[in-house]
Amino acid sequence: MFGETNKKDKKNLPPSEFMQSEPRVSTTEALTDDEYTMRSSSAASAMSPYDYEQGRLSGEGSPMMMSPWNQTASTPFAKPQWSLNDQGIPQNALIGSIVREEGHIYSLAATGDLLYTGSDSKNIRVWKDLQEYCGFKSNSGLVKAIIISGQKIFTGHQDGKIRVWKVSPKNPSVHKRAGTLPTLKDIFKSSIKPSNYVEVRRRKTALWIKHSDAVSCLSLSDDKVYLYSASWDRTIKVWRIADSKCIESIGAHDDAVNAVVCGDDGVVFSGSADGTVKVWRREARGKGTKHAPVQTLLKQECAVTALAVNPTGSMVYCGASDGLVNFWEREKQYAHGGVLKGHKLAVLCLAAAGNLVFSGSADKTICVWKRDGVIHTCMSVLTGHDGPVKCLAVEEDREAVAKGDRRWIVYSGSLDKSVKVWSVSEMNQGTHQRMASDADSLPSLPSESDGSFSSGRPSYNRKN
Repeated sequence: MFGETNKKDKKNLPPSEFMQSEPRVSTTEALTDDEYTMRSSSAASAMSPYDYEQGRLSGEGSPMMMSPWNQTASTPFAKPQWSLNDQGIPQNALIGSIVREEGHIYSLAATGDLLYTGSDSKNIRVWKDLQEYCGFKSNSGLVKAIIISGQKIFTGHQDGKIRVWKVSPKNPSVHKRAGTLPTLKDIFKSSIKPSNYVEVRRRKTALWIKHSDAVSCLSLSDDKVYLYSASWDRTIKVWRIADSKCIESIGAHDDAVNAVVCGDDGVVFSGSADGTVKVWRREARGKGTKHAPVQTLLKQECAVTALAVNPTGSMVYCGASDGLVNFWEREKQYAHGGVLKGHKLAVLCLAAAGNLVFSGSADKTICVWKRDGVIHTCMSVLTGHDGPVKCLAVEEDREAVAKGDRRWIVYSGSLDKSVKVWSVSEMNQGTHQRMASDADSLPSLPSESDGSFSSGRPSYNRKN
């Protein structure tokens, strides 16, 4: 996800060339994977999460020097790398790391005690208790998205195809390919009518039921009836899971669609490299359904790279290539709630669970945010990856919940070819956690828009 492209330079790029790359972010390291370039504007390098007070960015007592992200600072925060709760157990801790040298990790999906990982090796691996359980090969380009619905697993690929897999009822370690979206039957039937062809590039047409570029994201409707696929071809396609049919193609954006996520009551959110976040609503029309645009939540120069909706559907979060996370409140007709500043480089992935929000970034870190109303506090910064954090998946830790601790198992996939597994508690750190140094908490940052951000302590900072 690397190298930098100024938004203004888009005009000088051929459409096909620009659509073949992901949004770019700037970095000082020599990163070689061209597949992960990210569209961004110069704002990505100009805006820092610490720019809230320009006159105090340096000096012994400055927030930058006192910051837990500053590993060279001669402060109490630079000494301890462990943060313990009252029982001597790490509040937010690294459980383990999964490494298989076969490619960068592009996608994750978790269900129960199983974890599915997709990489640029074209393989989907299944892990159980941090051990490889089984795997299957797609032969359809790198795996950019994975989503699970019951016994079906859907995978989105670089070549624009969506594969459907089924778990064998006799042997849960066996996964068989059940088909491809769209099906060969539907492709054949649609190809007969010239009206089913649409222009996807200059002098190039394709069937409207097929993606003509990489599938970047998959999402399920709240009732699990529909599957949504976002693509770099600037469209969102809607699939009816029961019969594997594409029932609608939405010309959603003016550039690659990087994220799609479903809310409640037929509401769908989409984010694009064109810098916008849009809201769509599913409506019944005759025997079918159509999606109508409702509103545009965000218009900006830098690319939108990730979206997430919290479990209750009350909050929508958007990550972008400038390193910021914006959020909106459903109860206020999706009024802008604020901005979370916690990353130095692009936000590449988001996940929400309980009252927590997780943001993974090209700066190799994961910020853990706790929400109280519209106030979001950065509880922890999880470090340990040697490359940008590309994807996240979260599952509830049922054993901890049974003991009275609301705890989550967080999986993070990275371009360092590893998946790390974290245990993260939702308990208030100020009450249930102490630093080994007994250092005072960091000062809160000023509010952004109508929301607030306060910088919390990093509870875990260990490489594995």
